Amino acid sequence: MSMTERYRATDPISDLISDDYRMLQVISRFGLTLGFGDQSVVAACKACGVDVSTFLAVVNFIKAGEHVRIGNLVEDVNVKSLMQYLKNSHSYFVEFRLPAIRRKLIEAIDCTNNQIAFLILKFYDEYASEVGRHMEYENTHVHPYVETLLEGHLPKESFGDLVHQHHDNHGSIEKSSTELKSIIIKYYPSDSNMQLLNDVLMDIYMMEEDLLSHCHLEDQLFAECVHKLEEEVKDNAVPYTDNGESEVANTTTDVLSEREKEIVVEVVKGFSNKEIAENMFISINTVTTHRRNISRKLNIHSSAGLTIYAIVNGLISLEDAKL
Repeated sequence: MSMTERYRATDPISDLISDDYRMLQVISRFGLTLGFGDQSVVAACKACGVDVSTFLAVVNFIKAGEHVRIGNLVEDVNVKSLMQYLKNSHSYFVEFRLPAIRRKLIEAIDCTNNQIAFLILKFYDEYASEVGRHMEYENTHVHPYVETLLEGHLPKESFGDLVHQHHDNHGSIEKSSTELKSIIIKYYPSDSNMQLLNDVLMDIYMMEEDLLSHCHLEDQLFAECVHKLEEEVKDNAVPYTDNGESEVANTTTDVLSEREKEIVVEVVKGFSNKEIAENMFISINTVTTHRRNISRKLNIHSSAGLTIYAIVNGLISLEDAKL
């Protein structure tokens, strides 16, 4: 399969692994198990309760690499499902991959009477801690921020402010990994178990590739999805106070925001959701969210009812309404 082709829901899921071994990592982190037989992607995902569109967005993102077109993937992503995938990735690196390489590294080098070996192990532990801190920050700061957005609330800080300095750590992790490999290759004595040490180096190279792909997905696909989510909840979001309570908790539900009133006017004029999105430079999902909130607040679920509401409340003249 060429770089420009995309995996589809009807493709046999075993073909994804045969085409690119990295898909094994994706499958595992989505909670899929092997033994697919001839199952398609959609069948395998549904059997394990995995969002098919998000799964395909991730595998196609990884497959495309630097040729990826984010805009073609963002609309298909379920942010909650993608975030769970990222959390599972963190667990894989911190709880499995890094400790496994450390055990193999200890077996390959002699730390008892070899100062260089001891320093290499110490450097590796510092590198593993750096990766761990990076992922812990995401688990305790970035993901709770996104969960707040998913609940319909807009935190005071922006996603950009939250991750700006944090994303610089991606480059730091890459630099530390390069230094670790360089030290082992250039300075470790040749009296070690070279076959096992070479195997450790291969593991480090593969983990580095995996980490870079993971960070790239966070910086590009996940970040773009979160920015889109921010825009969708911005106009209707309930800001948080420092104590976590709603600042507008006592606001009555029948009061529309200015943006919601604009949406009502567009509806009453006869525009479709797509046309409203284009007229107001927002996404269709945002329009849908606004309309759902308007119906809930006013307990009005028809265009005719909205027309009466808009005319009575002076939002639009009778002449401008499409009756």
